[in-house]
Amino acid sequence: MTRKTSKKPPKVAKKAGKRGAAKAAKPRKAASKPRSPKTEKPVVLLSGGNPQIAKGYGDAPVAAYVAAMPGWKSEVGRRLDAIVERTVPGVRKAVKWNSPFYGVEDDVWFASFHVFAKYVKVTFFRGASLRPQPAGKSRYEAVRYYDIHEGELDEAQFAAWVKQASELPGEKM
Repeated sequence: MTRKTSKKPPKVAKKAGKRGAAKAAKPRKAASKPRSPKTEKPVVLLSGGNPQIAKGYGDAPVAAYVAAMPGWKSEVGRRLDAIVERTVPGVRKAVKWNSPFYGVEDDVWFASFHVFAKYVKVTFFRGASLRPQPAGKSRYEAVRYYDIHEGELDEAQFAAWVKQASELPGEKM
């Protein structure tokens, strides 16, 4: 017994008809202009007011993060960033995990900070080696935190910690 098979022609993409031709004939639009700050979507603030900024390397993502920090914390962020730049010439910057990171080599970091509801937390990845040690302890033996509440930034002490931290081996991330 022979089996009947239907031989359908293979599917072939149809040629563009009048509609497709009309669309293809239209000139392409020029690339859209970058949005102005007024038309950009506002930055989403995560729990505690931490800005949600896309991962990126260099000054631009860090500046965007700092600008999006709410209230008095934005000024603290500007001061922290300026102190790090002044203290560590050629510092590398990035935003990872919604926090600015600072290092002296690519992907090797000595400090970071993060926004919380009532303070800004600075993380020194080798903070246990700093003198004096920042007060905040971590579950990680080497890490120490410096919590900055409104009006409490000690710029001289922070600069001294940044200088020391930048001279220690960093944390690869």
